[in-house]
Amino acid sequence: MEESNNSSEKGFLLLGFADDPQLERILFVIILLFYILNILGNTAIILVSYLAPILHTPMYFFLSNLSCVDICFTTSVAPQLLVTMNKKEKNMSYGGCVAQLYVAMGLGSSECILLAVMAYDRYAAVCRPLQYITIMHPQLCASLAIIAWLSGLITSLIQCSLTVQLPLCGHRKLDHIVCEVPVLIKLACVDTTINEIELFVASVIFLIVPVSLILVSYGFITKTVLRIKSAAGRRKAFGTCSSHLIVVIIFYGTIIFMYLQPAKSSSKNQGKFVSLFYTIVTPVLNPIIYTLRNKDVKGALRTLVMRNSSGTTH
Repeated sequence: MEESNNSSEKGFLLLGFADDPQLERILFVIILLFYILNILGNTAIILVSYLAPILHTPMYFFLSNLSCVDICFTTSVAPQLLVTMNKKEKNMSYGGCVAQLYVAMGLGSSECILLAVMAYDRYAAVCRPLQYITIMHPQLCASLAIIAWLSGLITSLIQCSLTVQLPLCGHRKLDHIVCEVPVLIKLACVDTTINEIELFVASVIFLIVPVSLILVSYGFITKTVLRIKSAAGRRKAFGTCSSHLIVVIIFYGTIIFMYLQPAKSSSKNQGKFVSLFYTIVTPVLNPIIYTLRNKDVKGALRTLVMRNSSGTTH
């Protein structure tokens, strides 16, 4: 009993990339830079979506929610990662690991649902343009956003609670960069078949089902766009949806790789780089992809900057 409680008393050792100090120093700079860009880029999207009347639409309401999720998601990982990389002792308290486990799992699951909701919004905009305002009314948008946040919270409470109950028998070394469910399952000293099945079921619900709904939505969108006779109209419709589709492919591609493989199948560093990508890199790509490929956002940003600069000169 004393040995099994050792992990909760002493915490964990996050090995990360400790065996390659040079790579660790390079990653420290990259993670710090991407974290700053994440905060600045996603905060800018939230502010411009709120301040620019032209962006007071369901699409940008959901985009603001996505930016908020991305800021919180990366903040649950990046500061701890930077601190751990910058010290010789890679210790992380048991409470800190559990808190990170719950928060990151909840926010990641919320993003999965939110991306599916955004695909439905694009389907309504392209395939049902005349009924769009009626379909995506403010009450429905608010309800869908609440469902996305709450579903992440519920799955986190269930899945993480099951994981932290696993006996670790004194095992403290996590060969990973952050505390994640698949990594802690690997560390358990009992048969984890039930936990792996539960993780697989949750992954299907929050990954495969949303991806399937997104693909169906874009199937209808593609069919509708190809009927548009105007080349300019087709380009506009595809341009509106392509940004969201790029984000979907990047986010789901990496997270499915991490969560839908057998618990003991990944190579030593493969899972670490995949986790870095969807926790640190993808949240930075969201504002870049949406702003660079979206004339409305760029125009609204330009208007706000010009308004502020003219206001300071008077």
